[in-house]
Amino acid sequence: MSTDSEPLEVWCAGSEWCPITTTATLIGKKWHPVVIHRLLENGPLGFNALKEEVDGISGKVQSDVLEDLEEHGFIDRTVVSEKPFRVEYSLTDRGRSLEPVIIAMRDWGREHLTAPEDQ
Repeated sequence: MSTDSEPLEVWCAGSEWCPITTTATLIGKKWHPVVIHRLLENGPLGFNALKEEVDGISGKVQSDVLEDLEEHGFIDRTVVSEKPFRVEYSLTDRGRSLEPVIIAMRDWGREHLTAPEDQ
């Protein structure tokens, strides 16, 4: 398991584009940037509160996303109470460092994408 402070390994060493590809692999999955964005916007959230903020994600997929983000040091999972069992998810320094990337993705999308016609 990676910690927030140790660098993540680039998986395709030797090429100038490798850091781009590795970063895209880590945060470019469908729900990863959405979860990071919602935590940036709202601060720490419990599982159900986060699910409400991420419209359309299933509980299983959200659980997998949170596990992956935690494994790579982007979020922390903290047990808030034992009875009833409740956890809270928050961004680590590494996760918060993605803010300019996530905001740039949002801004690019606002400028270059249109909503589906049925909405």
